[in-house]
Amino acid sequence: MMEESTLLRRGDADALAQGLADARGRLSRLLDAYERTLPRGLEVPYAAELNPPRWEFGHVAWFEEFWIGRHPGRLSGLAATADSPRAASWWPAADALYDSSKVSHTSRWHLDLPSAATTRRYAAAVRERTLALLAGTPDDDALLYPYRLALAHEDMHGEAWSYMAQHLALDVADALEATGPAAVAPEADGEATLPAAKHRLGHDGPGYAFDNELGAHDVELAAYTIDRAPVTWARYLPFVEDGGYREAHWWSPEGWAWRQRANLAAPRYLRRDDDAGGTWQRATFGRWMPLDPQQPAVNLSRHEAEAWCRWAGRRLPTEAEWDHAAQALGDACTWGQVWEWTASPFAPYPGFVPHPYADYSQPWFDGRPVLRGASFATAPRMRSRAYRNYFPAGRNDIWAGFRTCAVELAG
Repeated sequence: MMEESTLLRRGDADALAQGLADARGRLSRLLDAYERTLPRGLEVPYAAELNPPRWEFGHVAWFEEFWIGRHPGRLSGLAATADSPRAASWWPAADALYDSSKVSHTSRWHLDLPSAATTRRYAAAVRERTLALLAGTPDDDALLYPYRLALAHEDMHGEAWSYMAQHLALDVADALEATGPAAVAPEADGEATLPAAKHRLGHDGPGYAFDNELGAHDVELAAYTIDRAPVTWARYLPFVEDGGYREAHWWSPEGWAWRQRANLAAPRYLRRDDDAGGTWQRATFGRWMPLDPQQPAVNLSRHEAEAWCRWAGRRLPTEAEWDHAAQALGDACTWGQVWEWTASPFAPYPGFVPHPYADYSQPWFDGRPVLRGASFATAPRMRSRAYRNYFPAGRNDIWAGFRTCAVELAG
């Protein structure tokens, strides 16, 4: 049986059908949970980090239909184009409602969206067509490309819905089948020193890869010392208790401006319980619980990670250092509970060529940082050492933390 972590990138038609069913089951369970906990037809208040749930569920179905069921060039693999003529949608208004490249973020709150029941019927009709086309498709990367793309897209939105539930304090832990990052095991503590090396960064070989992973190239790395696991709350909270959120000199100018706008005196979703001796509590999906100091620190912006590093005399790893450590240390490098901020900007690798879904990477080469790893809410088939995530440095709603490197002393 194929390992779940390779299903997306190397799976055949049967494995992809299994993955699509799993992804839709997860998204449907979350939609059910949202319907139980949100008032007035799945309405949510506007926020730059959110999408209206009915819009987002419809968008996932539209994306799948656009790239598979309606796309005459679906058999062309990477030679397919986004602007080729499409067959009509099952839902006549779908293009006007759900094309994220043309429907602005703010306008999604003002659309005349169909009901949740109608949206479910649309998604089911699209999926029936997808599975009919997928059945019996040969195990060929070009032929399976659009199905892998649609599966990855749905899994990304499934994880985004966990961010939304955390943002809205919705109790969806049962639907997500996860309650937060696991504690870092004692044996994963400490750091490792790696010698200078030439490291191959990027995807080589067959199978599915995102366009921003291609362009494998060698990177010369000096010797460095890196944490074996992400920074835990036990390491992070002394910075908070030492006044780190009140003292500008620990922060970059951009980071301090962000902290002032956010009006934070501590990380998001944390509070002190004065009735319990001032111990820390953390809210996860609306439930306040005692903070486990051995859990990875999470829901931190890159600005907070950088500020802690200045306070602690550490630094963030570059993307290449993170990737090299994960490869060289193997199981001795713990990752996958939180996304991890790096010091590197999200930029194209050499020879970058956008894939047919050109809006996936190319518009975001704007200086925002790379995150590596995965989170507890990431679908196992999406977990890959090669995967490059990217968010603006101020995002603290995502399941993101960080690990650090020692600062090298000159001479």
